[in-house]
Parts: sequence; C-alpha cells; structure tokens
Amino acid sequence: MLAIFKREFLSYFKSPVAYIAFALFSFLSGFVFVTNFSNGAVNISSEIISLRGFFVIVVPIITMGLFAEDKKRGTDIIYYTTPISLFSVVLGKFLAAFALFGVLYLNVVIHIFVTLGFDGTIDYGVLGSTIVFFVMAALFIAIGLLASAITDNQIVAAILSFVMIMVVQLLPTIGQFVATVLSSLLNVIANVSASETSEMSKNIVAAFTWLNPFDRTNDFKYGVFSLVAVIFCVSFAAFFLFLSYRVLEKKRWSQS
Repeated sequence: MLAIFKREFLSYFKSPVAYIAFALFSFLSGFVFVTNFSNGAVNISSEIISLRGFFVIVVPIITMGLFAEDKKRGTDIIYYTTPISLFSVVLGKFLAAFALFGVLYLNVVIHIFVTLGFDGTIDYGVLGSTIVFFVMAALFIAIGLLASAITDNQIVAAILSFVMIMVVQLLPTIGQFVATVLSSLLNVIANVSASETSEMSKNIVAAFTWLNPFDRTNDFKYGVFSLVAVIFCVSFAAFFLFLSYRVLEKKRWSQS
C-alpha cells in the first residue's frame, strides 16, 4: 500500500494535475476569503465550510486518472496478475488523493495567518470546520475513485464523478422534487387525501435530508461537534471504497 501511495502521490506532481488543482483551489478559496475580508467579516470557519461546494470541481480533476489512466496504459494488469491485495491498491490511491487535499488546505492555513496578523483572533469553529473539510473530502474522493475504477476514460471518469457529487449536493432539492411528483400522482391516481400526501412528502424530504452530508455538517462552523456526522461521512466513504474494490475484484476474476 505504501508503494502505491508514494507512486500515486508523486505522480500528481509529475503531471499538471496537482498544479491545476492547487491553482484552482487557491483561486476559489482566495475569492471566498477576499470577499469576506472586504466586507469586514472574516470568518475562517465559514470559508472552510463554503469550500465544500467547490469539491464538485476539484475532486473530479484529482481522481479521474487514479484507475482510468492505468487501464488506458494497460498497467492495471499488474494488479490482477500479482498477489498484491486489491484493497491495498484502492487504499493507496485513496490516501494519495487525500494527501493532496492536505496540500490544498495550505491555502486555508495561509488565510489563518493573514487573519491573525490583521485581526489577532480566530473563531472557535475552525477546528470543527477543518474536520468537515477532510471528512467531506474523504467521502467525495471515494466517490471519484469509484468513478475512475469503472471506466478507462479520464474524461468519462471526471464526468461521472462530477454527476455523482452533484447529486449528493442536490439531495434536498431532489427530495423535494420526488415528494412533489409522488404527491401529485397519488392525488390523481389513488385520490389520496391532501393530509396524507403532505405527511408522505415530509417523510420523503426528511429521508433525503438524512442522507445529505452537507446538512449534517453545517453546525461544525459554530464549534458544534457531532461524532454521528463524522461517522456518517466516514462510513459512506468506506462504502464507496469497498465498491471500488469489488469492481477491481470482478476484473481480476475475469482475467483468470
């Protein structure tokens, strides 16, 4: 696993990927920071929380080539014809992408020092927001890793990753849409009463909201730490890593 991690992490800096991701993230985080700073309301916690919304752009860039590039070059055959653990391969690539997010976070560290230099204080929610930053990064990297594992085209992998992360971000909107459509259908087809459809709509929206990691982690910026939210994100990240492992395992058996 360590060899895979080193290879993938160093490969980021041997290609434009790391530099594009760092430049893009620097621009986005800098834009949020400068906007808050110019308004006289610097809040590092809110900035970090806001950066979650940009993962939909950054994560596909970082993860699109993790497996797709190996498939394109044909080097993925090494994973299937040697006694190496496929889960070690998945975990090594995941940790490499996760470590790159640690490098990206240096932008926020710079903003913290700038804030200390001008204001002299940092809000207490920074620690919680930092935890959110990395657990959400882990979740979305795992999604991007799965997207890269199921195709040999980096562009397709990036699009799949973008779509899946976007779906996660839009879960409340999707829930509201599903509830509205089902309520309308039941009113027309089954003549269900308005009170019953209203209760059903609330339950559907609540179910989609329960699955939304953004809602679960919003309060971290206020210094309100929730272990349940962290476990939720980590558990789903592990689930997507397992799916990536199963995709590789299926390919290994087809090679034999």
